[in-house]
Amino acid sequence: MANLDETDRRILTVLDTDPRRPVALIAQDLGLARGTVHARLDRLESGGYLRAHSSRILPQALGRGVSASILVELDQHQITDAIDALSRVPEVLECFAPAGDTDLLLRVVAKDPDDLYRVAEVVRLCPGILRTSTSLFLREVIPYRVSALLNAG
Repeated sequence: MANLDETDRRILTVLDTDPRRPVALIAQDLGLARGTVHARLDRLESGGYLRAHSSRILPQALGRGVSASILVELDQHQITDAIDALSRVPEVLECFAPAGDTDLLLRVVAKDPDDLYRVAEVVRLCPGILRTSTSLFLREVIPYRVSALLNAG
């Protein structure tokens, strides 16, 4: 999946900085034909290089200004049930299976601290979940980005 050439990297760097930049302006900025940029973006999207467009929506804009991580310990026999239940909780934005003592790591959002307590309880009560630990994010200091990776080669 890491077969990106220099042109791909240049296009992706622009998109990482300005995801709404029109194809025509990307082409103009990079000195490429519009059709070339469009074809490359289609290839990158179909190849799984691009995140879903919905990831551009800030949870704060949806009234969910509180973010947190929840560490989850599972009954290993019920992992499929737990993940299925968690996928139905709208406030669960991401779920990872990390190495180490934690079975799942969730990124969640809520309206306020009281709502975060509710979300944490919904998570805790999902089938197969034995224990949780919630950590509130006070602020984002480095937003999601990949430009540094693209420029590192």
